[in-house]
Amino acid sequence: MPTHSTHPPLSRRTFLRWSLTGTGGLLLVACAPPTVAPATSEEHPTQEATAEAHGEATAEATHEATATADAGHDDVQVLVRDVVEYHLEPQGWEGPYGSVTFRLHEGRYQGEPVYYIRTDASDPNFAQEVGLVYVPLLNAAQGIEQLNKYYRLGGDRLPVLSMIPGDEQYSSLFQVFDVTVEDESLVLESEEALLGAVEAGQARLEPRLLFVNYPLIRWPGGGLTVDPELKEVLPGGQLIDEPDLEHMTVTMKLHQCFPGSRYILTDTSSAPMAPMMNVPASVPMQQLKEKGGTDEIWVFGNGIQGPGVMGFQPAIFDNKAGQPAWSPFWDHYTVLWKDESKARVLRSSAEVRELIAAGDLEEFNGVPDTHPEGFVVNCPAPILAPNTFEG
Repeated sequence: MPTHSTHPPLSRRTFLRWSLTGTGGLLLVACAPPTVAPATSEEHPTQEATAEAHGEATAEATHEATATADAGHDDVQVLVRDVVEYHLEPQGWEGPYGSVTFRLHEGRYQGEPVYYIRTDASDPNFAQEVGLVYVPLLNAAQGIEQLNKYYRLGGDRLPVLSMIPGDEQYSSLFQVFDVTVEDESLVLESEEALLGAVEAGQARLEPRLLFVNYPLIRWPGGGLTVDPELKEVLPGGQLIDEPDLEHMTVTMKLHQCFPGSRYILTDTSSAPMAPMMNVPASVPMQQLKEKGGTDEIWVFGNGIQGPGVMGFQPAIFDNKAGQPAWSPFWDHYTVLWKDESKARVLRSSAEVRELIAAGDLEEFNGVPDTHPEGFVVNCPAPILAPNTFEG
């Protein structure tokens, strides 16, 4: 049964006025799905992904252990092993989205606890081992200045993160560093302590060509917010409930996107827009776009009413799960029907491009006031499922 939007339709004039004045209602967010992945490993070489290797990794990483109360969805694929429960449809709330519950993981930042989820990885072996979406494009992060660092210490020691939301160069995309501790009595719960131990010869540090998408849920002094009303996509926040730190789970809004995907929203490269979207800023991800590590997504600003972030049909991403060109980091575009009387439901990027070329759709990178620069949104897609929106 299709999910219906509670948003009133936006006229083209209203849409342009809101976007030009910076109102958060337009700020996009539509994302896409993944390609799952892969494997296990003590070594994490950068691998050039072929369509065959990518497809094998996706098939191996899909699991069937996810609990769900939604019946009749035989074609659902759970791509992330840390998904413990999901619902494709609203569960008593007005908002046009379902929910997904992830297993939380704990780390340390300057000696304090942080909690995060795991969704994507650049290496097929590691992705299969952990049960993540395999995203070869994340290897484009090589060379990004001040990329966030994820220090793996091994044993019972918790990982250490170099930056959290609020830090100017924070991103949920991390490069992995392996730490070998020579003195087990050392307390290493901050980057400063780790680097000090390395300098003193008490620990060894080895960078890996491994990049992971580990969005933070809670951190010292903050966290993703809970939407108390659950009526709209962006207002309030992206959490359904407060994180359960006793059972180490968190439940988030699960949005629908063409073709056949369910996604979450965790951060954006646009610092001015982040507060209006109720997610952290991850400014370095704009560099990922420049280096070719993003994919394209089109969000509708008018046309057929639906569950999309702007109150219209679901967004459309360029590449489908299982394709090497897919990325959870989306180069965001907004499209407007020039003549709304001609609007119809579109389901593929080929249709979007054809109508842009024909002059029927007007395209803006980001939203009209950001065009042509645009911005990036991090929208991991933990689940593939048939689209229920018919228009």
